[in-house]
Amino acid sequence: MSVAIITGSSRGLGRALAETLLAEGWIVHGFARSVQSLAHPRFQPHVVDVGDEASVHAAVAAVLAAAGRVDLLINNAGAASMNALLLTPAATAAALMRVNYLGAWHCLQAVGKAMVRQRAGLVINLTTVAVPLALSGEAAYVASKAAVEALTKVAAAELQGQGVRVNAVGLGPLDTDLTRAVGAEKLAVLNQRIGRPRGTLLAEAVDFIAQEWRQPTSASGTIRYLGQLT
Repeated sequence: MSVAIITGSSRGLGRALAETLLAEGWIVHGFARSVQSLAHPRFQPHVVDVGDEASVHAAVAAVLAAAGRVDLLINNAGAASMNALLLTPAATAAALMRVNYLGAWHCLQAVGKAMVRQRAGLVINLTTVAVPLALSGEAAYVASKAAVEALTKVAAAELQGQGVRVNAVGLGPLDTDLTRAVGAEKLAVLNQRIGRPRGTLLAEAVDFIAQEWRQPTSASGTIRYLGQLT
């Protein structure tokens, strides 16, 4: 039975991804800072701060002790902050880098070693359409996700000969905690820019991400965006 780790699995997209994988017969280990309410015989919650290296390595060791392998890592945990560049506190930028970039780094590094040993594995890093759009008012957030995209490409190049694929998937606004603080007008403008005037449903985002493990046709190091970027 295939084994997956999903970060940020307590709610929103992370939980929806966990539920999808469980429905497809996977064993799923969910990493989150808060208590998780998802109950399933093949779901194992872990209290993890992805920005803390020791926390991540301990949790990954626990997964390997229980399951013996990891076939899929989805780096979904993330944080956002919308503010003008000149008004964004350095502490905010550091916090976003800690969760979005270092969180992906710590998990990829810990899980990647196991995948190299087993000569197989898939890593999916979550990014955003705000990166290629260079979205105004989100400098710190965009920078942290741009770092994730760069990490994706370099990791793919380093691991391509060892059976490990590393890709990234970029989404537009979803109805999650990350976007509910953003004004409806701003979300509407962004959705228009990416050719999705009706927005993106959670189920649509899950199906787009799931193509990475259901129909793995893209080359390692690929970054796919849900939407038409102009």
